Amino acid sequence: MIDVCGLRKLYDDDLAVDGVSFSIAPGQICGLVGPNGAGKTTTMRCLAGLIPATSGSLRVADCDLTGDLIELKRRLAYVPDDPPLFDDLSVGEHLDFIGRLYRVRNHRNRAVELLEQFDLLHKIDAGATTLSRGMRQKLAICCAYLFDPQVLLLDEPLTGLDAGSARQVKAVLREHVARGVTIIMTTHILDVAERIGIIANGRLVSEGTLEELRNAAHEAGSGLAAASLEDIFLGLVGDGEVAA
Repeated sequence: MIDVCGLRKLYDDDLAVDGVSFSIAPGQICGLVGPNGAGKTTTMRCLAGLIPATSGSLRVADCDLTGDLIELKRRLAYVPDDPPLFDDLSVGEHLDFIGRLYRVRNHRNRAVELLEQFDLLHKIDAGATTLSRGMRQKLAICCAYLFDPQVLLLDEPLTGLDAGSARQVKAVLREHVARGVTIIMTTHILDVAERIGIIANGRLVSEGTLEELRNAAHEAGSGLAAASLEDIFLGLVGDGEVAA
């Protein structure tokens, strides 16, 4: 469902992503971790078709990113770290707009269900500018879920959410995966991720299940055979911060 081979992205003379390659099968969640400026968000934006890769090949939801990006956007939803909502639209109008844009059947009924799930129904007539950071995040996630995309790209989706909302997001992610949706998320809270990719200095340092990463860290001489993800990260790339 997602195939990345030799992805490189240059901003003028700054090499933000340097030869990243990985594949994710349908119905899998992959988490990306790494320090600030590691290249995670740039990778996600390239996969979403928002910025062009300098070189390399990318295939997402059976779409070659050198081809028809309109078809890609029908099959993919991207939720950035700070969702760009429309200041002039209410919560309900955001979902109505997305439902009409993607021609979702019975989109108003589905919108009400999502708002109930994420405890936003009482805000249906509220303007986007009146929402808290966490509510804005939940609204963006509702908009992404509304048209049932084949691929979800979520950049720090749990930022600003309370414990109950974070649990709800993770539960719905599992439901999507059970239906064959492929998900990449950048976050250090990875209890729902089946595979984890560690990025540092624009390169994919290690990728695999948590157990495979533990073994890689141990073989690298860190002695962290039973370590936490943070310890594994430090063992593989040195002192740094696991953040987006």
